[in-house]
Amino acid sequence: MGDAFELANYMPLSFKTPTEQEYIEFLWDAFESNYENKKFQFAFLAYHMLTMSFVYFNIWQIRHARPDDFEKGLIGFGKEFEKNLLEATSPFVFSTVNERTILRMLKLIACDNSKIGTYAKLVDDRNDTAHPNGNIFFSTKPAFETKIAEILRVVDEIQTYSKPVIEHCYGNFLLQSHDSEGREYPEAADQIRELLIHKNYFSQKDIEICLTYNLAPLGTDTNYPAIEALHKSLCETYAESIGG
Repeated sequence: MGDAFELANYMPLSFKTPTEQEYIEFLWDAFESNYENKKFQFAFLAYHMLTMSFVYFNIWQIRHARPDDFEKGLIGFGKEFEKNLLEATSPFVFSTVNERTILRMLKLIACDNSKIGTYAKLVDDRNDTAHPNGNIFFSTKPAFETKIAEILRVVDEIQTYSKPVIEHCYGNFLLQSHDSEGREYPEAADQIRELLIHKNYFSQKDIEICLTYNLAPLGTDTNYPAIEALHKSLCETYAESIGG
């Protein structure tokens, strides 16, 4: 079961509300208890919900980093859905849209139709296991772990496609938060925790992208020393904790 928990590295380190955190913890508990009791069919359902939550968090990041692209991506969703998604106050609002449909938003990070079709297959698998059709699709541990490996491959692939969005978020953060006197929190660690990680639902994997961020394009900025210092603070705080 150890490999399955790799998904946690792609999930937010901080949530907007206690309810969101409780929900994710509930899904992990449901996954673990069903796995331990060899109820792999139900463990898969919980794991799929965690995976779709990961997708929602990624789309939320797109929404904030590239609002114009996000709005264009909603064309064809219908006015009611479009309004709800544009005014969403939580990533979980995206759950109001059919899962296959919301996956289309990943086109905004250059996932083509063939990739999205592969991801949508996981939705089909979930539908098959969630209906009373008389079949137990994951009756053995090896069969279930094969599916877990497939899901983690998809998650890592989506994370790779999300890299430009994460870099965009981080670049903006550095430009907007370098001034210790003008930002929300004087201490760099507090600013990073609240305005970068908490606000953007950043995960451990997102932070890993930030740690390798190329500062060179910002080298001509008159505030570069302060920008560099803020980035250094991120590295000092998080590199060791995630094995950097």
